[in-house]
Formats: sequence, structure tokens, C-alpha cells
Amino acid sequence: MQINDLKRKTPNKKSIQVGRGGTRGKTSGRGTKGQLSRSGRKLRPELRDIIKKLPKLRGRGKNSNLSIQTKPVIVKIEIIEKAFSNDDKVNPSTLEQKGIVSFRQGKAQLIKILGKGELTKKVFVSNCAISASAREAVEKAGGSVK
Repeated sequence: MQINDLKRKTPNKKSIQVGRGGTRGKTSGRGTKGQLSRSGRKLRPELRDIIKKLPKLRGRGKNSNLSIQTKPVIVKIEIIEKAFSNDDKVNPSTLEQKGIVSFRQGKAQLIKILGKGELTKKVFVSNCAISASAREAVEKAGGSVK
């Protein structure tokens, strides 16, 4: 360390500069005249105009948490027991013919068979989702599930 490297612990305070000689005197860095030099100046932000011209992104709103997938139509075993006879085939088209399920826009809907009720008839289920208890009831009655 040399003597010319030494610095004071508390340097002298700078005097406040006033008027044209100061750093923020006279026009205070605003230039001269015009809207930009006045106090309380109000300029419309250009970015706001650009944002307002952009189209809004339309989402699903309050339904955003709902699933897009269509829910299956539920058919209970007790309905199959009443509508079908022994050795019948149970599929979306036969369910529609019996009036249990209706097609939506000419297309068969997803069907799920639930095991509520008793099944005594032998039926063959195909092209339908089926719960474990319903599968057990169908196989117990002598039918099969594909």
C-alpha cells in the first residue's frame, strides 16, 4: 500500500448545485417547450393501442376444468335382464334397437355396463366397456365378454 492509494473513511459531501450550473437546474433535463417538458404530462402509451387491437384469446372459461372426453352411457345389468332373452348379443347396435340407448348424431355412443342387479340369462357382450362386477355376473350366468 502506498500513500497515494489511501482514501478517507468519510469523503467530503458534495455541495448541491443550483441553477443553470447544476445537474438538474433550469429545464431539469426535459429540454425546452412542448408537452414533454410540462409537469403532469400525459402521453397515451402506444403499447396499449397495440394490445387493444389484438384479438382476445377465447378459452373454455369456467368450464376449463371439465373433461373434453364424452362420458359413457351407463347400462345396468338389471336392464339387460329385462330387455334381452337367453343367448342374445349385447352390443351398441342391439341396445339401440331395443330403445335402451340412443345414437348421438347417427353414431354409437360409448357404453359402460355396470353390475347393479342380478343376471340369470346367458348373454354375449361385445364392444362395450364393462365393470368387474358386471363381467363376473355375465360369466357366472354362462355368457362371455369380448
